[in-house]
Amino acid sequence: MVIKKVSLETVCGITSKIPESPFNEVAFAGKSNVGKSSLINALMNRKALARTSAQPGKTQTINFYNINDAMYLVDLPGYGFAKAPEEIRAKWGKMIERYLHTSKKLKAVFLLIDIRHAPSANDRQMYEWMVYQGYAPVIIATKLDKIRRSQIQKQLKLLREGLDLVPQTVIIPFSAQTKQGREEIWQLIDSLVLEEEMTQEEE
Repeated sequence: MVIKKVSLETVCGITSKIPESPFNEVAFAGKSNVGKSSLINALMNRKALARTSAQPGKTQTINFYNINDAMYLVDLPGYGFAKAPEEIRAKWGKMIERYLHTSKKLKAVFLLIDIRHAPSANDRQMYEWMVYQGYAPVIIATKLDKIRRSQIQKQLKLLREGLDLVPQTVIIPFSAQTKQGREEIWQLIDSLVLEEEMTQEEE
């Protein structure tokens, strides 16, 4: 996709109503500090549209980015942030669940996992819940530049086994530094979001 226009259009807090969307959506979920904001900035060719921070738990809302008045890229709050009070963490979790459960335009969910580590209990819980809700999450293995090329296959195997991935699950290794994986992610988004729109137009 050639990005001509992008803007942060809607921000939903814990008590906000999930908006009715005129466009198809793709959502990005991941543990706090997994590199979600960096990924979103890289996808949109912007340096600081999504705020990145060394401090986990920065994204505490559901952020809807309007791309070319054609689709929404939805940034979900980071889960598993240990320093947030348990009550707040529970509300973030409920907010993510409510969005995934109620969005009528959601076409794909991307789950970000740090390629350097085995998936956490929170990662496994989020993956299992998404599958239970009927989604086939695409796994984005972030921070690819932090490991040696010779380690990649071993770490991907660790992710597959740690999450007990459904067969045929797509895993895309990604680096916000080198942008490796960016094209594959966009090809997937285009195939899921834009082809359906073209089909509807033809009808």
